[in-house]
Amino acid sequence: MSLIPDLAPLRDQIGEAIFSRVAGPEGVRNRARIHGAPGPRWFGPERPVRRVHGDASMFIGGLSALLLQSLHPLAMAAVAAHSGFRGDPWGRLQRTSTFLAVTTYGPADRAREACERVRAVHERVRGTAPDGRAYAASDPRLLCWVHIAEVDSFLRAHQRYGARPLDEAGCDGYVADMARIARELGVPDPPTDRAGLAERLASYREELRATPEARRTARYLLLNPPVPLVARLPYGAVAANAVALLPSWASRALWLPRLPVAEDLCVRPLGSAVTAGIRWAMAPAREAVRSGRV
Repeated sequence: MSLIPDLAPLRDQIGEAIFSRVAGPEGVRNRARIHGAPGPRWFGPERPVRRVHGDASMFIGGLSALLLQSLHPLAMAAVAAHSGFRGDPWGRLQRTSTFLAVTTYGPADRAREACERVRAVHERVRGTAPDGRAYAASDPRLLCWVHIAEVDSFLRAHQRYGARPLDEAGCDGYVADMARIARELGVPDPPTDRAGLAERLASYREELRATPEARRTARYLLLNPPVPLVARLPYGAVAANAVALLPSWASRALWLPRLPVAEDLCVRPLGSAVTAGIRWAMAPAREAVRSGRV
């Protein structure tokens, strides 16, 4: 008789709870449709985008991306007025995760349809920011900012917390893969390598600032998240690492404190531990996808 406890039921319970939160009530059926449907894909199994988007580091990268994206006043105004992220934060996360899954792993025709639906939504998102400027979510420059902030954050997170960080060619490949999706969403000239990504990010610096709404959003995401009490501790670790992942100028703009010594000694190890725990809990689901048992 083994004295080692069987952790499989606990792992399944945690993994299912995480998956249901991120993928929503249709998650299981969507996963089967995405991975089980026949047809060519935009990205083959060897492509970097599949490695990045399939790793638990996306939890940190996704939150960091939201913080970084909020620093464009027009993007923040559009999100505040139209996204409903406060009223239905989990719904917004589930729609985003499903879009990423379809475009990364799904058949090419369904990936294209998903992008067309997003473009149709963007066409309806228009308004006036608090500073009096008009915005439109379909504006190519605004679309490009949202895209590059996301790509940079996802890649930063993967390189720091991913199970298998990419080499230099893989990093360039990931940026190129994401450019394929960006063009379908209406970004006319997305960067296709890491150097181009850094150059494009720098070109936006003069447009970026933290509005009061951006700081309120940061407080909401970091201090008052809509998560169960039992998940507050791991979420806190994810939040702290999302802040640590930001460029220093971005965290300063959002009034988010940074203590480099504490980050090195405590925050980053906690981030690695939490992502390893999520990876462990989600392992059965990933294995089911790989073996075709979705």
